[in-house]
Amino acid sequence: MKKIVTVVACLLATEPNFASAQQVVFGKSWKEQRFSMLTSNDFALNGDSLGVTSDGTVSLLWTSLPETMWDKRQATWEWAVERSVPATDLSRKGGDDRNLSVYFIFLPEDAAKGAQSKGVRALLNNPDARVLMYIWGGAHARGEMLPSPYLGSRGRSIIQRGVGIGTASERVDLARDHRRAFGEEPQSLVGLAVSSDSDDTGTEVVARISRMRIE
Repeated sequence: MKKIVTVVACLLATEPNFASAQQVVFGKSWKEQRFSMLTSNDFALNGDSLGVTSDGTVSLLWTSLPETMWDKRQATWEWAVERSVPATDLSRKGGDDRNLSVYFIFLPEDAAKGAQSKGVRALLNNPDARVLMYIWGGAHARGEMLPSPYLGSRGRSIIQRGVGIGTASERVDLARDHRRAFGEEPQSLVGLAVSSDSDDTGTEVVARISRMRIE
């Protein structure tokens, strides 16, 4: 019996803390950021899931996070792609279409408190921002980390899945990836965003993200 108790204790110690996980609700708090001169995507907010259709279009959907989630350091989600853009070079501006990008936006705590009422452009343009973008798409190897041609030193893209259709579940360690990307510990996780981009190749994306949780 003593051995069984010890084994159970070890397993519990190594399992993720699901009790602290908070579900991300795709609802009214999410706002679309459109880009000048470009047609925007179609987003379908369904509580537990987000449907995305990008037909030669591009835009971003985002939400700020409450202060109770600023210290979260892991994320899980499920995603699926029914129609895919072709492989592109995500390290350069223009021609960098991708099926889906999931953004995690970090700021220092003092800057985070001052940014609570601001839009996503202000967050992404803040010189102290750090942004991790997990990507389904691109002509790159899985796990490859790329500099962002739009965010400069503030952003890094991490390839989770290559181009093509299918379904997948993800678990990401935000703290580990932040250290790898920026050489420092993450600060306050202030925002999330999802984008799809098909305007350069004139193709179509049909995709979905669901069951997103932050731990």
